[in-house]
Order: sequence, then C-alpha cells, then structure tokens
Amino acid sequence: MSNREIEIIEITLLLEAIFLRYGYDFRSYSGAHIRRRVRRHLELSGLENISVMQHRVLTDPEFFQTLLYDLSINVTEMFRDPSFFLAVRNKVVPILATHPFIKVWHAGCASGEELYSMAILLREEGLFPRLQLYGTDFNDLVLHKAKEGIISSTAIKEYTKNYQEAGGKTTFSDYYTAKYGRALLSPDLKEKILFANHNLVMDQVFGEMQMIVCRNVLIYFSRELQNRVIRLFYDSLCRGGILCLGSRESLNFTDVSDKFDRLDEKERIFQKKYTKGT
Repeated sequence: MSNREIEIIEITLLLEAIFLRYGYDFRSYSGAHIRRRVRRHLELSGLENISVMQHRVLTDPEFFQTLLYDLSINVTEMFRDPSFFLAVRNKVVPILATHPFIKVWHAGCASGEELYSMAILLREEGLFPRLQLYGTDFNDLVLHKAKEGIISSTAIKEYTKNYQEAGGKTTFSDYYTAKYGRALLSPDLKEKILFANHNLVMDQVFGEMQMIVCRNVLIYFSRELQNRVIRLFYDSLCRGGILCLGSRESLNFTDVSDKFDRLDEKERIFQKKYTKGT
C-alpha cells in the first residue's frame, strides 16, 4: 500500500474521530482541501503522523480547537471582489428596497469583514432602518473575532481601494477608528448584526431571508454536500429572494438550479423564482 493510500485512510479515521468526539462533520468536505489543512497542521504541531494527531484530538479538546481553526475557511477581506459589491448596489438593492423588512444571512461569515462590508453598502443605500443582518459560522473562535469588529490596520489601504471600486459613496475612513495599531469598525454597524453558530453541514433552515450570501465556501465541499447546502439556502429564501455565491461556485448540477433566475451570471447572483408552489 502506498504512502498516499495510507494517508487517505488516516485522514478518513481522523475525520470520523472528530465527528464522533465533537460533532463537527468534515467528512463531506473536498478531499484536497482537507489534506492541505491537515498536512499544514501536522507540520505546525510537530507531531509524528496523522494517527498521532488523531489520538491528540480525541484526548485534548484544546488541541482540537486549534485544528478546528485550521479546518475553517477564514480567508476574507473588506469589500472582497469589489465588482460583486458593485453588482449588489446596481442590481440587488432595487429588489431589496421593495421589501418592508430586509433580512440578510451571511453563511460562513468567518471573521466578518464581508458582512460588515454589506452593512456599509446597505446603509449607504438607505436600507439600514429596515435591515437585519445575520452572520453565522460553525467556528466560535472566528465568530468572537467577528463580534469585536476589529480589522487589520495594515490592510486599510487595500480595503479603501476595494471600497472605492465597490461604488462607495463617502470615504472608507468614516466607518472605522484607528486606535493602538488596530482599526475598530463603527459600533452602529454592529447594531444591525446578530452573530450565531450555525453549521451548514449539519444544521437546518435559517429563517426566511430576503438575501443569502455564501461566497467561496462551497468550493471546499463535495458535490453531494454542495447540493444539500444549496437546497438549504433555497428553503431559507423568500420568493424572489437573492442568493450570492463565490466566483468559482455555481447552481449548475444542483437539484434546484431551474428554480433560480440568473440575475448576474458573472458575479454569481441568483434570484429565487416567484413560481407558485416553490
């Protein structure tokens, strides 16, 4: 048996151990993604092999938390992919404006930068008074960071550029205060955001939303899990609700592909059809 085959068996047993011990289910994640993250954590931890890591995970909850953070998808930034946010301004805001109350769910929000970006955008578009934003993730560590509303001061120049390219109507500096080498986002943005632990792999429908944003998360899931999560989003959207995915993600090959209109194919923005019975 080759080393690659042995590694696959070890990772399979590791994921099963995590599920049985802690209830987190990574068994349907992309194999390539999981292998990269496990190898990285193995190197950082200095452990001999994945089997030793499995024993450590089972017996040391604190060690598991560090592995959990590595397995999470935490890559994000303010106004990431500005063309997406510009498309939301131009094509989605007019639709959201027709609702008396607007609920927006950012699934897999990580440390919250894109969620806060959406809050800024919808505030500038005059929708703040009737808005409720929800940010969810399965990782309590990143949720805690998101609740703090602290962004990297070293990335301010890049974030400012993103904001401007996303059609910002004022200056990005209006939305944060620089202090002690950190940038604190405006407290009034947090007033419209509720954070909660929600696991896309295992949990159920999350309310009835006017918009769901889940960008660059599904690419780490198997095809079967992608289909289940897209169905979850479909069931969580009101008729005419908006679904936003990442640039490398699609509704194609899912069970509900024909139940959405393509609002902006390039930016992966879809609208749930109003068809009776959906």
